[in-house]
Amino acid sequence: MRIVFLASECVPFSKTGGLADVAGALPKDLAALGHEVTVIIPRYRGTSPGALLRGSENITIPLSGGFRFAGIERGGVSKGVRHCLVACDEFFDREGLYQAKDGSDFPDNAIRFGGFCLAALEFLKRQPHPPQVIHCHDWQTSLAPVYLRSLYARDPFFRSTATVLTIHNLGYPGLFAPDILSQISLDSRLFTVDGLEFFGKVNLLKGGINFSDYITTVSKKYAAEIQTPEFGQGMDGVLRKRASHLQGILNGVDYHAWNPATDQLIPARYTPAKLGGKKTCKKELLAKMGAPAANLDQPTLGIVSRFAKQKGFDLIAQVADELMKEDLSIVALGTGEPEYEILFRRLAAEFPEKFLLKVGYDNELAHQIEAGADMFLMPSRYEPCGLNQIYSLKYGTVPVVRATGGLDDTIEEFDGTEGTGFKFSEYSATALLAVLRKALATYRDKITWTRLQQNGMQKDFSWTVSAKAYSAIYVKLQEETAKTIAAS
Repeated sequence: MRIVFLASECVPFSKTGGLADVAGALPKDLAALGHEVTVIIPRYRGTSPGALLRGSENITIPLSGGFRFAGIERGGVSKGVRHCLVACDEFFDREGLYQAKDGSDFPDNAIRFGGFCLAALEFLKRQPHPPQVIHCHDWQTSLAPVYLRSLYARDPFFRSTATVLTIHNLGYPGLFAPDILSQISLDSRLFTVDGLEFFGKVNLLKGGINFSDYITTVSKKYAAEIQTPEFGQGMDGVLRKRASHLQGILNGVDYHAWNPATDQLIPARYTPAKLGGKKTCKKELLAKMGAPAANLDQPTLGIVSRFAKQKGFDLIAQVADELMKEDLSIVALGTGEPEYEILFRRLAAEFPEKFLLKVGYDNELAHQIEAGADMFLMPSRYEPCGLNQIYSLKYGTVPVVRATGGLDDTIEEFDGTEGTGFKFSEYSATALLAVLRKALATYRDKITWTRLQQNGMQKDFSWTVSAKAYSAIYVKLQEETAKTIAAS
């Protein structure tokens, strides 16, 4: 089948979070199943395009109020997947992908990504054959199914094209003032409860939910959670209405990039049978972060994350001083909300030998934390899937997580023999501290700890199974589309 991915980021070209990993890895496994896959992404100022093919195809973007112009740059083919980049300096020649330096969203984000979706659709119209499925991701590409049902509703080229929307995080829906519709080529009649209206604002993700043929989320539990008032972000009713076409499929990971047996970004390689290299990784990590040699005898907790309330850092704030009294060290990497950056900087200043911090994004250090830490902390308020806990399993770094979303789906509570990590359910600082102390106590029993590490390292969360589940959805949609066309 001809599958087109529309995404706002994709490794190795651009990345702010897990969406980029999914857009980079899943298409390769789909191509391995025999599908013809194209990934279309924006060409940002900071994009690392590698060896672009010569030449650029010009595209006219039919945005309200006139036309804009873009170029389509070809990023070549990698493992059977073709990559194309939409280049439009007006929209994408900026330092950040979605936000300015001060952390505020670009005010024209709806126009930027509406223009991206239109450019992608216009580019696809120039191809010899229409895509059978357009697979969209999050609010940034949610306008594509809306456009196909409105602007392109009578276009015969897309008659047999079905759409899939994957929700990576319902907490970021893309909210804008109502007058944005006239600026992104949409009729004001779409500003309804069954369209894009959401408590007086335009909700782009809701538009994608309402107009896509099928919806997926990135774990089974998150698919169930978002249909409840607690996790539904005000859209639980809309999602329950689409429940028959909503499915949770757990994200996989790319073990070519994340595998301690082959990882060239860590100081030593190791396997479940030969764990000696992990001790070397811990020693080098602590030395790199400026910790005293004595910390080698303590358990080290790793944190690689966006610093945000969603990730449970408000719980860490409540128990931070208590946590620093424990026999442990923490290595944290990330950036995000100023409140938590300030918290972590304070802890690093007050406990320089125990709280080791780097604010920013550093892929090499992220690998080294996964390899060098003994435990990995993810106390999330909610977590659609999470990838770091899966990476941690492979690296023998025991996850300590809250039992929500993909964290609950992927981590099995350790009972002394079976299981892969430690979980707590109640969202409270008390519950977090209790499970951490349980993990620290288990760490002291080296034989039991080694068994726990090996349990996790033997788990397989590769994309193969998930790719087959997506492929089954594509085939189902193709069959439904064919029946609809035949009946019309």
